[in-house]
Amino acid sequence: MGERLDVVVVGGGIRGRMYGEVVREHPRGEVVGFVETAPMTAEALGSDFGVPVRESLEDLLSGLDRVDAVIVATPDFAHREPGLVALGHGLHTLFEKPLATTVEDAEALAGAASPGTHVMLGFENRWNPRFQTVRSALRATDQVFVAQRASLQDTAWVPREMLSWSARSTPGWFLVPHSLDMAMWLSGARPVEVFARGVRKVLSADGIDTWDRVSASFRMSDDSVVTLDSGWALPTGRPAVFDFRFEVETATDHYLVDVDRSGVVRVGSDRLSYVGESGTDPRGRLRGAPVEMTRDFVDLCLGDPVDVPDADHGLLVTRAVAALHDSLETGQNTPITH
Repeated sequence: MGERLDVVVVGGGIRGRMYGEVVREHPRGEVVGFVETAPMTAEALGSDFGVPVRESLEDLLSGLDRVDAVIVATPDFAHREPGLVALGHGLHTLFEKPLATTVEDAEALAGAASPGTHVMLGFENRWNPRFQTVRSALRATDQVFVAQRASLQDTAWVPREMLSWSARSTPGWFLVPHSLDMAMWLSGARPVEVFARGVRKVLSADGIDTWDRVSASFRMSDDSVVTLDSGWALPTGRPAVFDFRFEVETATDHYLVDVDRSGVVRVGSDRLSYVGESGTDPRGRLRGAPVEMTRDFVDLCLGDPVDVPDADHGLLVTRAVAALHDSLETGQNTPITH
């Protein structure tokens, strides 16, 4: 493969463009094409990146001399087709979380990688320095985990305006994987059973037939409890588009991570807002958790020893969130198959 990674990005939305920009900036990365079906978006990508843009991954691959890796940044429910094409060609593949929104699709993808092919899941919070600090502290001594709690909420702008496909998803699929992955990463435990409840009151009035909020309690393999509350119907007047708080309780310590606060509050004549961190450093280089995650994918594929969430982990998260949705429908405790 050499010392350069030639990458194709599937999906040219907000995340797809971000991935492309990070790879382009990486000293050992090269964006060689995009897959995008929306004509205006495709035209903009082709102009901005100077690469071919096609409507299908198979068509794009057939016209390129060399591709080493694929990043799948399509909507959550649309990972199977491009993922199987990429893995069928023996290409390293990074998937946006979750791996898939059905167990069948996740099993197909997890079983499709050939030996030596890297499959990575985009659980970007692992690259957040706040969570890394907590994990290092927990790993420094033997900890008995008692409970973990997370509240990850979006404003209703996300399902109403940002996502055209929110009716085909839920807060369970869009948000819970982030929190569940973090709970597993911090403790090393696996979910074995879940009980969930949900509410449908806000978005259905807009014709978006999905859950507004879900709350789930997971029993973990170490007999600790993980409680996750996620929704995407908060008022849009909030100063930030999301609110994310995470707690870890062990037999001896308690950690509270407040993720969405930048530490800077601006009070204007008509509103209060948070001043978020710049997306670039003082020298204009991209920065942030998803940026570092994407850089590590490039480095991983080029042979660097990088610890990342893999396909088997992605499959377990999908199984756990599918069980969560089964519990929502049945009102019963639901076991999680491994």
